[in-house]
Amino acid sequence: MDSRVASLLAHVREHAENRPGVYRMLGPSGELLYVGKSVRVRTRLLSYFRADDGEKAAEIISHAHRIDWEYTASEFAALLHEFRLIKSHRPLYNVEHKRDRGHCFIHLTREPVPRLRVVARANGESGDYYGPFHGRASVTEVVRAVSDLLELRDCASDTPMRLADQFQLFPVKQEPLCMRGQLSRCLAPCAGGCTHAEYHARVTQARGFLEGTSDTPLLLLRERMGQAARRLQFEYAAELRDRAERLEQMRGWIVELGQLLKQLSFVYTVPGHGGEDRAYVVRRGSVRDELPAPATTSERDALEARARAVFERPEPETLGLRAHEAQEVMLIARWFRLHPEELERTLPASRLLAPPDAAPSLS
Repeated sequence: MDSRVASLLAHVREHAENRPGVYRMLGPSGELLYVGKSVRVRTRLLSYFRADDGEKAAEIISHAHRIDWEYTASEFAALLHEFRLIKSHRPLYNVEHKRDRGHCFIHLTREPVPRLRVVARANGESGDYYGPFHGRASVTEVVRAVSDLLELRDCASDTPMRLADQFQLFPVKQEPLCMRGQLSRCLAPCAGGCTHAEYHARVTQARGFLEGTSDTPLLLLRERMGQAARRLQFEYAAELRDRAERLEQMRGWIVELGQLLKQLSFVYTVPGHGGEDRAYVVRRGSVRDELPAPATTSERDALEARARAVFERPEPETLGLRAHEAQEVMLIARWFRLHPEELERTLPASRLLAPPDAAPSLS
C-alpha cells in the first residue's frame, strides 16, 4: 500500500463514524471522482481499502487523493443527497445513477420533428419520458406500432428534414429517405410529405395515447383489422389483432403508472439519527419540500400548511416526465418497494386534503 492510500486509510480510521451519510472521492486537483452513500459510512469506506485489484472500488481508491464525507439524518436522506450530488456533478466513476435494469422508458424527443424512442434510462436528453415500463422488447414493439399507425418518423436524429411548408429557394422534388416513407408508412417529413402542423398533430395524438387520454392508435388498428377481415386477409388480421393486444397491454401499464404516481403523493416522516427526524412532502414521486419533523402544535400546523400548498398547487397530471423527474420517481418508487413497511410512516395527500371535519392531523 503506497503512502497516499495509507494516509487516506488512517484518516478514515481516525475520523469516520458508523452513521448514515454520503461520501466523496476526490482526485489530485480536487475533481469529484465518485459519490456514494451508506448507512454505516465508516464500514463502507474501509471496505474500499480491502477491495481486490480489478474491482471498481480498488480502481477508485487508487486515483483518490482525498476522501470527504458528511452525515445525514437517515438512510433515506443519504439516498436523496447522493442522487442530487450525482445529478449536479456527474462524477467520473458514477457512470449513471443506480437503476433497475429491468426498466425502460419511452422518450418523445424534443426536436423540430419529434420521434418516439425506447431508452434504458432517462439520460438527460431533452423531451418527455414515459415510464418506467417493464419489458423492453414488448415496449419496443408498441412504439414501432404507434409510429407506424401515426406515421411518425423513426430515422436518425441527424436525418435532414424538409417539410412541405419549409421555405426553399430552389424547390426540388425529393424522394423519401427511408423504406417506410416510400411505402407510405411515414409522413415523410424528410421529403416534403407533410407540413409542420400536420406532423405535430400526429405527435399530439401519440402524446395523448402515452398519457392515457387518446385511443387514436387503437382505433386506427381496429379499423385496419376490419378492413383485412372484409378482404379475407385473415392472417394479416390475426397479426393486427396481436398488435392490438400489445397496445391494450400498454394502455394497462399506463393506467397502472398513473395510479402509482398518485400513490406517491404523501407526507413522509423519517426518524433520524440522534433524534434528527425529518418530514418530506412528496408529490407524484418527487420530493417537493423537506423540513424538520414537527414537535409542537405550531410546527405541525406549519408543516400541514406547507404540504397543502404543495398538493393544492395547480399542476398538469401528465405522465410525461423530464429526465431528472423520471430518475427521482424511480428512486422514490424503488425505496418504498424495498421498504414497504415505510409506507406506514406516510400520510397520503388524499387524506390531508380531505374535508376539515374528516381531515387527519399530522401528529
